Amino acid sequence: MEAIVIERLIEASARNKFLVFIFAIFGVAAGIYGLIHTPLDAIPDLSDVQVIVCTDWEGRSPDLVEDQITYPISTVFIAAPKVKFVRGESMFGKSFVYVIFEDGTDIYWARSRVIEYLNSVRGSLPEGVNPVIGPDATGVGWVYEYALVDDSGKHDLAALRSIQDWNLRYALASVKGVSEVAPVGGFVKQYQVDLDPNALVAYNIPLSDVVSAIKASNADVGGKTFEIATTEYFVRGRGYIKSVADIENIVLKVDKGTPVYVKNVGAVHLGGDIRRGIAELDGKGETVGGIVVMRYGENALNVIDGVKKKIDEIKSSLPAGVRIVPTYDRSELIRRAIATLREKLIEESIVVALVCVVFLWHVRSSLVAIITLPVAIILAFIPMWWMNLTSNIMSLGGIAIAIGAMVDSAIIMIENAHKALEQFRDEHKREPSAGERAGVIIVAAKSVGRSLFFALLVITVSFIPVFSLTAQEGRLFKPLAFTKTFSMFFAAFLGVTLVPVLMVLLIRGKITPEIKNPVNRFLIWAYQPVANFVLRYRMFTLGCAALLLALTIFPFKKLGSEFMPPLNEGTLLYMPTAIPGMSIAEAAKILQIQDRQLKKIPEAVTVFGKAGQADTPTDPAPLSMFETVVTLKTPDQWRKGMTWDRLLAELNANIKTPGMANIFWMPIQTRTEMLTTGFRSVLG
Repeated sequence: MEAIVIERLIEASARNKFLVFIFAIFGVAAGIYGLIHTPLDAIPDLSDVQVIVCTDWEGRSPDLVEDQITYPISTVFIAAPKVKFVRGESMFGKSFVYVIFEDGTDIYWARSRVIEYLNSVRGSLPEGVNPVIGPDATGVGWVYEYALVDDSGKHDLAALRSIQDWNLRYALASVKGVSEVAPVGGFVKQYQVDLDPNALVAYNIPLSDVVSAIKASNADVGGKTFEIATTEYFVRGRGYIKSVADIENIVLKVDKGTPVYVKNVGAVHLGGDIRRGIAELDGKGETVGGIVVMRYGENALNVIDGVKKKIDEIKSSLPAGVRIVPTYDRSELIRRAIATLREKLIEESIVVALVCVVFLWHVRSSLVAIITLPVAIILAFIPMWWMNLTSNIMSLGGIAIAIGAMVDSAIIMIENAHKALEQFRDEHKREPSAGERAGVIIVAAKSVGRSLFFALLVITVSFIPVFSLTAQEGRLFKPLAFTKTFSMFFAAFLGVTLVPVLMVLLIRGKITPEIKNPVNRFLIWAYQPVANFVLRYRMFTLGCAALLLALTIFPFKKLGSEFMPPLNEGTLLYMPTAIPGMSIAEAAKILQIQDRQLKKIPEAVTVFGKAGQADTPTDPAPLSMFETVVTLKTPDQWRKGMTWDRLLAELNANIKTPGMANIFWMPIQTRTEMLTTGFRSVLG
């Protein structure tokens, strides 16, 4: 039954060329659309479906945060649907709860469940505590980082942080695909009131009255309206605090007709909030930076390009002397990785085309396989786009490993058609007419079509076991299995539809018999004695094969193994860790020294260091954790003879910080391995 269906499909396709071409053109157009709109990234996202709950409770110790916030929030999610496990982390003044959902859970369904369960626990939290959920991003969503540099010397860290918080932050957050723009470093400006306890006692003013008076004074109030000369005016009381003097002149009480002001019981000044993170650039001192976090499932390349375009638009509006310095840009890695794979795919396609020409010894016949190959590849992007798979080194690698097998059916069909035409000439002692040629080709295609179709389907389903992988392994290898399966399926389908049509149109002119092809003749001459020998001495051949197999066991056991192959991202991440309890001043001093040493190597473009956490739930780093991103020049600009290993050895020798081990790796791979390995806690 299957043979009849496939044979009829082959004949129907060959005799309805126009219809097949119309479907092929529409399919290629859809594939090109999918190719353009498929998200691009360097590697698959291996993150779990995760929702972060972040809660601030300023000034509280970690143990109090754990008892009053982290524990109540963590326990409420244990019974939530589709939750695999819940992790909690308590720090000084801050709580992080990570709710990990089962694979395949929709991220926005998960976020709605978290909000639902959070509402049930708010009543048991301390007064004034408001837990919030983190951005809809993954653990590797940090796609772009930058630093603010003041060349004029007129803007301090507080001013730069204000520019970041009130200008850049909202401008960049408006870019499509950006989930969050996290500030790091600098000072968050505050009005600070330092009260004199003796003055409070003397005036008999409790601390709570001071707090209440300042809160009540920082507000506008509305009134009614009135008319003057046919014009309506609004009545309002202007009360927002705009200066230190406004706070100093707030009345706390009236003592015997004399007002007591805030300035009578304390000093008011501008200051910075408590800092749990600092940023540094090129070893020149502290700075302010920003981290662009990409939204879940977005196209990383488009997001970064949008961020760059927005920065170009707003940089002219920055204060004089202030500029934005890019310190990490993943788009360079994405473009380099995709370009490398594209180059390899083109090289493979050229090799396949040359092999077809050499072995078929007929250029027009070779065009059948050469045309079919890119069509099958382009069609594979239709299900990729529909399933929202990302174009990365794994998914495109699936296409790369399938290229050789994708043209098998076309080559065998062509060779069979050549033999059938040769047999026709031998029997009839003449060249076939156009109608006879088409009939011979169709019969030849039908005779092998069923076998070839199912042979390619067998290869197609060979990767089915990969789909049984779960967790990080599944997220890493499934894109490769999907694209390889899609490519082989479309190659099998085209083998019984488009290939017969192209054969009828292109297999014309003089066909060289296989025995007269010099390449084939040489290979037959070389292989025939080898085949005769191994068939005559079968046991000896089997024994040699078994011996070779046994010899591979020892080196196989000595081979190393790792979860992910190394990917040279072109960017270094230096990530040492100090002992807990380090002060922010000491962290700033050590960070600057380390960054200065890193910047000394000629291969470094920028060195952007961070100690502690950025202002985002996606970064729960303690103050003792350092992260320095070193953007490197392209390898062709390195010193002569410099290699990756020599560069790491030089850096390791130059940086010696007592009590801190040198750890060099790359940003994406580091964050991926932090998600996939090790302890699920701060201490292990």
